[in-house]
Amino acid sequence: MTPRETALARLRRRESIDQAPGLAADLTAQGIGFAAVGGVLEERWRQAVVELDGCIGPLVEGGPAVLREGGPYPGSWIESTGSISAEVLARFAPEVAQSTFEQFATGQRDDGLIPYKVTADGTAFSQIQIVTPLARSVWHHYLLTGRDGLFLRRMFDAMVRNDAWLARHRDTLGTGGVEAFCTFDTGHDLSPRFWFAPDRCFGGEASRVDPESPVVPVVAPDLTANVACQRRYLALMAEELGEDGSAWSTRSDESYRALWSECWNAEDATFYDRDRDGEHVRVLSDVLLRVWASEAGEDEAFETSLRRHLMNTRGFLAHYGFTSLALSDPRFDHDFTRNSWGGPVNFLTQIRAPHAFERHGHHAELGLVSGRILEALARADRFPQCLDPWSGDAGYTSSYSPAILWLLDAVERWFGVLVRPDGEVWFSGLIPTRIEHGLAPTAVAASRAVGGDTFELAGDDAAVVLHRNGAEWASFPRGLRLVWMPAKEAFEMVNVSTGVVTGRVRLQGMSAIVTLRPNDRLSLSPEQSRASGPGVVTPRR
Repeated sequence: MTPRETALARLRRRESIDQAPGLAADLTAQGIGFAAVGGVLEERWRQAVVELDGCIGPLVEGGPAVLREGGPYPGSWIESTGSISAEVLARFAPEVAQSTFEQFATGQRDDGLIPYKVTADGTAFSQIQIVTPLARSVWHHYLLTGRDGLFLRRMFDAMVRNDAWLARHRDTLGTGGVEAFCTFDTGHDLSPRFWFAPDRCFGGEASRVDPESPVVPVVAPDLTANVACQRRYLALMAEELGEDGSAWSTRSDESYRALWSECWNAEDATFYDRDRDGEHVRVLSDVLLRVWASEAGEDEAFETSLRRHLMNTRGFLAHYGFTSLALSDPRFDHDFTRNSWGGPVNFLTQIRAPHAFERHGHHAELGLVSGRILEALARADRFPQCLDPWSGDAGYTSSYSPAILWLLDAVERWFGVLVRPDGEVWFSGLIPTRIEHGLAPTAVAASRAVGGDTFELAGDDAAVVLHRNGAEWASFPRGLRLVWMPAKEAFEMVNVSTGVVTGRVRLQGMSAIVTLRPNDRLSLSPEQSRASGPGVVTPRR
């Protein structure tokens, strides 16, 4: 057998993961599996399943099983566990993900504030600590898991009350933006962004700002973008629940306008905090990527950010991921062995990044960076919070659920089967045969059930073959992604690699030679069409 056939055979044997009985059962129910020939990725994938299972359980006796942050964090945080991590987890353990979301509604204060964390000791309200828009994560979970109307109503009502709380307490300067009162409001531990600001809000209460602080409040672009995006998805939820969503759309537009008028710096092509004197706080941090992940602007502005900052090695592009502070900043923190947002690569940044890149069609750039992160995790002895940007060495902590979920997501996103909230199914062929240091497999195979059918993807350094219910269904060259839209029975090819790909695509009796540049998208329809895309932004030095 060829390595690709061997990988497929290994996949079909479905060796059990006895150390993770709960999560393994969820994966089996959804037909999820992964196998590799050579290298260490299959071992790391299985380790990820085991360690993720260890991050799942009740916070209190008799409570529902929820996702915990892992490592030194013994609970669930709204900036991560309760938003982006639960959103990813929904594809693997949907019931656990839903309970993780719901605990924040359960813990909501009478005045409307949602807790920033939930632990065995209860809820905490000393900061807001919001990053990924909760409403989008909830909406995606709702779409992916069968449209549970009771869940949507409960979460919608909670988020409406929280939005009102933010409007009452976090616009003291009257700009229409959302203000940070402390370092932990954005989770930016040790970042120069908040030097001389208190870690927590005044008196441990999120509605209060220290009157003696010389540096807060600031109009924060990431918080403002979060609320703007949040309101966009509250509009969708309102319509789904039979209400008028237009008021939420209007509020969303107002928040986005405040973001651009208060925080955008055209000269530097980035977003900065605006202080009480109306001046920009010129610290170039991962705030930029957070804002783009909150759906803040159009393609042209995003491409400018790519060239100036995100794909620039003087900006945020390190050899092993996106950094938390610009690499050219003399304040850059090189200590990746501690919880620092002052420089090191953080896995929360990496797991949030697809929302920014994919919205603007820049898949290839994200794939390039993800390949290096995959290599770092392949040789790591644990799942850390931080990586050394230069060596890729594992840094602070272990069994960190965002890092674990990043790996499980990456397998499906780049060389597996990924089901999307919008109904698309992605079959991706960026097979990891070219990661270095002797860690690369010669072939991989991955599977997932979709709509009652079992799909298996097997690929090597040359090509990818898809099977549907055991029969060959499609094939295409390595580096491409087949996008299936089941509702329309339509198909497209996307080049997710950073090189031009030429080769034969076979699908349901159709056979054609295609040539796609990076990020090109081509409709596989009977009518003649031309591939188009935004082009690719390669690393800038």
